[in-house]
Amino acid sequence: MQSENVYIGDDKFQRFLDHYNCPAPLGVVKLRFAGAVCSPNPNLRPTDVIASLFAENMQPRLTTKNEAELFFKFFMGLWDEMFVEIKTNTLKLPEFSGNKSDTKELAELCHSRADQIEFGFVEGFWGGCETLSIPNYAAELMASLSDMADVYGVLAKKLAQAENPKDIYPVILNTDQMVEKTFRFLIEHMVLPHIEQLQRSVN
Repeated sequence: MQSENVYIGDDKFQRFLDHYNCPAPLGVVKLRFAGAVCSPNPNLRPTDVIASLFAENMQPRLTTKNEAELFFKFFMGLWDEMFVEIKTNTLKLPEFSGNKSDTKELAELCHSRADQIEFGFVEGFWGGCETLSIPNYAAELMASLSDMADVYGVLAKKLAQAENPKDIYPVILNTDQMVEKTFRFLIEHMVLPHIEQLQRSVN
């Protein structure tokens, strides 16, 4: 059954996030949703994940019923988009379109990658729970994702110390590939066997 929520596209969605002063950039939001789609927490709702994107005292004030409907419709369009990526096991990190020889841009990429993984996918997967009943291999995979988020932090520090970006960029690419390989393994073995049970409604 096709979703009635249509994703409005990256550029429009980033403007939507900016309009509501969402502190999380689009890449983090996408990975937070992807992690939440994969989450074994049966009580996790999309509204909980959306709320987690904003500080408690900075929740958007939706003044009309129409505004509230559009707000959640736009978010659910992205949610459904990420669900398809999980269902087809095609989840990837956001593409880097910057200058791979520019130290500052690569450092920003590393910081973004760390946030996308730790504050995006990992946080979405745990869904606000301190512990979840998951297989040992899944717990190890999630721990490895956090470790790889730390690797990006180390690479950012190396770039700040004026190391040659041409030496760092291949390491970033290799780490990206390891992260995406971990995504694929986790999704294939833990998520896809019961993907239909993981569909969640906004309410």
